[in-house]
Amino acid sequence: MAVDERAWPDSLRVAQVRVARPTNRLDEVVRFYVDGLGLRELYRFENHAGYDGVMLGLPGVDYHLEFTSHVNGSLCATPSSEHLLVLYFEGQTQMYDAARRLGEFGVEPVSVENPYWADNGGLAFPDPDGWLVMLMPRPVF
Repeated sequence: MAVDERAWPDSLRVAQVRVARPTNRLDEVVRFYVDGLGLRELYRFENHAGYDGVMLGLPGVDYHLEFTSHVNGSLCATPSSEHLLVLYFEGQTQMYDAARRLGEFGVEPVSVENPYWADNGGLAFPDPDGWLVMLMPRPVF
């Protein structure tokens, strides 16, 4: 079902979106997303009230991933097979380029519970914390 943009609230003028989550494997997670997937490190901070963190993303784009780690350890939720970061590509070639980089990095695709993703050409790769990155060959809408 398409969204009626006329009903969208004009008061929600978001300038940037950042998805943040804790990890106890900060260096491994950063290597996965940068060296494996191909994102860029945009910003890093150390010892901010006991937290270290890294922002990753695509330069010039207003959405980022932030990973943080606390000096005393971080309480990290256990992901399910439905916890997905979905990246939509402009086509299969671009998606398979990312999948190849992840394979060369030593990460193999895994199956997921929901058949929608595979039925539409998606490939899922686990990051070092077990969270899944779903690569999709094209936007849904």
